[in-house]
Amino acid sequence: MDIVKNNRMNSLFEFYAPLLTNKQYQYLQLYYGDDYSLGEIAEEFNVSRQAVYDNIRRTEHILEDYESKLHLLHNYELQNQKVDMLQAYLAQHYPNDYQLQDLIQQVVRVTENDEQSEEE
Repeated sequence: MDIVKNNRMNSLFEFYAPLLTNKQYQYLQLYYGDDYSLGEIAEEFNVSRQAVYDNIRRTEHILEDYESKLHLLHNYELQNQKVDMLQAYLAQHYPNDYQLQDLIQQVVRVTENDEQSEEE
């Protein structure tokens, strides 16, 4: 399985999973999250391998469509990139400004807490 695609689908899944049907959710969770094969999923749900394949491909397109309209993953990645840039700038230009360092760390902690609450 392509690692880049796997990572992207897992990231999209984290943002948009609540918008999926139960079957779409389960198939993607097993395929991308738990690394089940199409055959294993088909056996689990007593359907054909082709039915699982079709459902997963359709759901991938749905996730990409959500992202093209809502941009949640893109905005999240952009936000993280900007925070990283802020931290680098701070370290280079204001290494002794502990109040500013603390404020940046608070932003990072909020982002990390949001990530953890999404995983639960």
